[in-house]
Amino acid sequence: MKLFLNCIDVDCIIGDLPEERVKTQRIELDVELEISDAAAESDSLEDTVDYAMLTSRIRDGLIASRCRMIERAAKIVHDICANEKGVLAVRARVRKSGAVAHLKSAVAEY
Repeated sequence: MKLFLNCIDVDCIIGDLPEERVKTQRIELDVELEISDAAAESDSLEDTVDYAMLTSRIRDGLIASRCRMIERAAKIVHDICANEKGVLAVRARVRKSGAVAHLKSAVAEY
């Protein structure tokens, strides 16, 4: 079974330019989790991923990490999710908008 956490907004330090190291920027995350289908059968939180708690862990991890590259941010999100009880596989996507003129967004996936 798949569980999708879409459009998680995080305001954090991300980027390599000097001005990016002192001011937060908003990035957007999409996370795809493969989980067991136990919760679909039991209808119980104990049988699934607590995505409210996981979203909080992801946000805290990215804020603390102060990444320079979106590729690193995607790996951090992946690793946080992969260590969550009940997660069988993860795909993490990080989107950063407005970093380059004439480019709507850059996306890294891990």
